[in-house]
Amino acid sequence: MSGSPYRARVSEWDTGRYVMHGRDSELAVIAGVLAGAQARRGAALVIRGHPGIGKTMLLSAARQAADDAGMLVLAMNGAEAEATLPFAGLHQLLTPLLTDLPALTPTLQRTLRGAFGLQDTRPDLFTVGLAVLELLGDRAARTPLLIVADDAHWLDPETLAVLVFVARRLGVEPIAALIAVRAQHTGVLSGTGLGQLRLGELDGATAERVLTDHAPGLGPSLRERVLTEAAGNPLALVELPRLLGPGADLAELLPLNERLESAFADRFAQLPDPTRAVVAAFSADAGCPLPDLLATARALTGTAVTAGTIQPAIDAGLVQIHERRLRFRHPLVRSAVYAAMDDFTRLTVHAMLAERLADPDRRAWHRSAATLGTDEDVCDELEAAAGRALERGALGVAVSGLDRASELTADPGRCSSLLLRAAELASQMHDRQVAARLVAKARPAQGSAADQARLALVRDIVEPGDVRDTARLDVLCDLALDARAAGDAGLAAMLCWRAASRSWWAGLPADAGERITAVLGKLGVAADEPAALAIAAYAQPDVHGPAVLRQLPSLVPDRSDIDAMRFLGGAALILGDFVTASSFMGTASAGYRAQGRAALLARNLSSTAFIRLWLGRWPAIRADLEEAEALAEETGDHFWIVAARAAQALLEAMYGNDRAAVRLADAVLASPLVTGVRFVAQAAQHARGMATNAAGRHDEALDLLLRVFDPQDDTHHPDMCGWALPDLADAAVRSGRPDAVRAILARARERADRFPSPMLHRSLAYAEAVLAPEGDTAEAYRTAFAMDLSAWPLHRARLHLAHGSWLRRSRRILESRPALRAARDGFDALGAKAWGRLAREELRAAGEESAGRETPSGERLTAQELQTAILAATGLTNREIGRRLFMSHRTVSAHLYRIFPKLGITGRGQLRTALETLPQSID
Repeated sequence: MSGSPYRARVSEWDTGRYVMHGRDSELAVIAGVLAGAQARRGAALVIRGHPGIGKTMLLSAARQAADDAGMLVLAMNGAEAEATLPFAGLHQLLTPLLTDLPALTPTLQRTLRGAFGLQDTRPDLFTVGLAVLELLGDRAARTPLLIVADDAHWLDPETLAVLVFVARRLGVEPIAALIAVRAQHTGVLSGTGLGQLRLGELDGATAERVLTDHAPGLGPSLRERVLTEAAGNPLALVELPRLLGPGADLAELLPLNERLESAFADRFAQLPDPTRAVVAAFSADAGCPLPDLLATARALTGTAVTAGTIQPAIDAGLVQIHERRLRFRHPLVRSAVYAAMDDFTRLTVHAMLAERLADPDRRAWHRSAATLGTDEDVCDELEAAAGRALERGALGVAVSGLDRASELTADPGRCSSLLLRAAELASQMHDRQVAARLVAKARPAQGSAADQARLALVRDIVEPGDVRDTARLDVLCDLALDARAAGDAGLAAMLCWRAASRSWWAGLPADAGERITAVLGKLGVAADEPAALAIAAYAQPDVHGPAVLRQLPSLVPDRSDIDAMRFLGGAALILGDFVTASSFMGTASAGYRAQGRAALLARNLSSTAFIRLWLGRWPAIRADLEEAEALAEETGDHFWIVAARAAQALLEAMYGNDRAAVRLADAVLASPLVTGVRFVAQAAQHARGMATNAAGRHDEALDLLLRVFDPQDDTHHPDMCGWALPDLADAAVRSGRPDAVRAILARARERADRFPSPMLHRSLAYAEAVLAPEGDTAEAYRTAFAMDLSAWPLHRARLHLAHGSWLRRSRRILESRPALRAARDGFDALGAKAWGRLAREELRAAGEESAGRETPSGERLTAQELQTAILAATGLTNREIGRRLFMSHRTVSAHLYRIFPKLGITGRGQLRTALETLPQSID
């Protein structure tokens, strides 16, 4: 970048129009971000600092530099008054681009129009994010863009979420994003993976230069005092000297921010009455249209007020005109003006703004700000505004509206109901802190039975506690019956589902789920309804599992009902029918992608991975798990990050990457989120045992795996332990300790005789063949091979290896070779390195050399590249692929540009053939 025009311009910013002393390194970072965008290496940078530290000046310098370089600048400013308006910040940002909207696909057009209240549709935030990314990217393809977001901590929640979505996906876009946040808002944009630039105070020499620029005639003693009080804050260095008149006494100075606000308030007080009225109204709603501001000021003063009335406030340095918009010169000015009004004036300003605003949402919020005590009409308005926000996908705004509405009603029951609805929405956003605060304010005893049931549902989501707590199951069941009696069948079923899920997650015995299934029978849900089948299977797998397994193949479900697909897929998963589960859950994942329901997609991808590991498709599973983890992180669902890592540990163990598998499994088991959640703990412990086996430490592996089968151990799960039977058998044989597992096999056989689980039967057949007495071995292998293994490539390859090894040890050398070749080829197709080495060693012992496996080209692709290649091979366009993977079509194009040479091809038409070396990766 040494020859970049941006590097040369840094000194210009420093000594020229912005007089930004002491910010060389920060300006250089921003110059690099802008240069990267020019070179199609987009990035976002969060600029943090205390009020007055220079964030806005840095943004102004960046805007000017981008302007000089021919970039298009799009800006938005957070404002407290607009933080409760759905997508207000986003609309501000995109207004210059709305004429480009027809270039988007119809779906994305509808999404943005729905977000802006221009169309009757409820968009998902991830789909809104994709629409914004496409709109910005299409314009940036013609003219590189700089996005500037000042005071981002005051943006409405949905705009902030979309901004993060876009900022994380700028890698191949000619777009730079600079986002300013006050230092005290530590939770805003933290943990997002975005670059962070923290502005500190100016050093002593630089502070003196700034003070000299702005107050050259200041006497030595006052100069020293200002330098001391300003403590390196540039705004204070500029504004404090204005406080110092002749004979000023600085003995009692307020804290810096209050002092600056006091200075701004003094200037506000000295304005002419009409000007003061306009500025006062503006402080109450910084997004209010100018005609409404002027009308409000006229009503306040009873005098003529025109646009020219604002000029004294501009001259006083309180407000400015920027890009044809009125703005406060600094956020502290707005807070100073608003605080300077007495309570009666403030209420009057809000009431008059409410009378003049046409926007019903803005009007509702101003009426609420003008209300002391309770007012049912205003409560109605805010509740209606929250409903409109919800229809636009603005859950965060809806939560704020319902919360404030609860303060305006005198009816305790209504208050509780509003709070619980808000808490339920907050729980859907995974904002457990807000949900818990709302729940704490609610008084469910004063609400209806449905309210009490809803409270329990929210609490179970945000404060799940220990899933082994059987008393919680009874509470959920009781409230499910209450909700049903109150006429809310949907809520009743959800409570029953939560109870059943807790029961299975904790691996509780059948009697713990008996109450759940008894309550299910009283809810009036048809026995073949997907939710009913799932609840019965999760609550009592041993009791109801056989009937559900027999029922699943005969169902002809509505595959457009995505939640029904998830219920059926979940039931099939826990009962071991992996093929059926994979089909149903694959449909659910596709549906969640199409609907943009990222949180549910993350959960579904994580869950599906646990079963698809045994069905092959490993490269695609790795990609799915990486996506699941990324989506869970973006949506704040941290448990499913851990769950995805447990599945990843199993995958690494199957690949033969024993160290990576153990590292992941140890981290999962150390997570407090796994306490009591035995299905995740079991998967991690299984991975440890499998990996240790692969590393040749068979005694240790057997000890690890025996814990999985001990009902008293925290890593035992009564259903999933059967999945580990093949590894248990291998460890027992290789360690010379087969007797250690005989009793376990006997119990598994007893269960299999009454439980037709495909996974259990295949796993048990393998274990029984490997551990069969010599006289029974041949028959045991015939039984195992008689099962349909066409969709179970891992079981098939392992069975061939075990069978071929037994034949070789029995000196049936020629017979052993075909089985061992089949094992080698099966493991090579999967990428199972450790098992592949074993197959080659056995072949060598059988007198046949076998060359090492070459890594298929598809395994050299990154996870996202592989997902892109798979979808492109099916004939989807770049835009269609982008929508499914939540990325822009330009990112898809960039992936394909890298994919083709990796696969040794030149075009999309060759993709399917190139990926045939990994047939399991294509659904």
